[in-house]
Amino acid sequence: MSLRTGPTSVYRAAVLGRILLAAFGGYAVAALATGLLALVLPMSRSEAVTTATLLSFAVMVAVVVAVFAVRSVGRAAALVIGLATPLAGGLWLAGAFTG
Repeated sequence: MSLRTGPTSVYRAAVLGRILLAAFGGYAVAALATGLLALVLPMSRSEAVTTATLLSFAVMVAVVVAVFAVRSVGRAAALVIGLATPLAGGLWLAGAFTG
């Protein structure tokens, strides 16, 4: 007879970490991508904003899937930071942070 054990607290913490990283990190990457695309797409301002906003949904889904696909929470965090950093740099270079 084998005893059935439930998930450990370490496992639960890892899942909670991935959920929070997927939600907040995915939102951050999608928001940065939307801002950058809205500035650099070669079309009228309203069309660029609409296109960037529509693409942000796909970006968010891709980040959420990637966060749960990698082996560890640390790699997932590195992935999100690795995506957010160049996007923020691109926004800075495009002049989005100037008053």
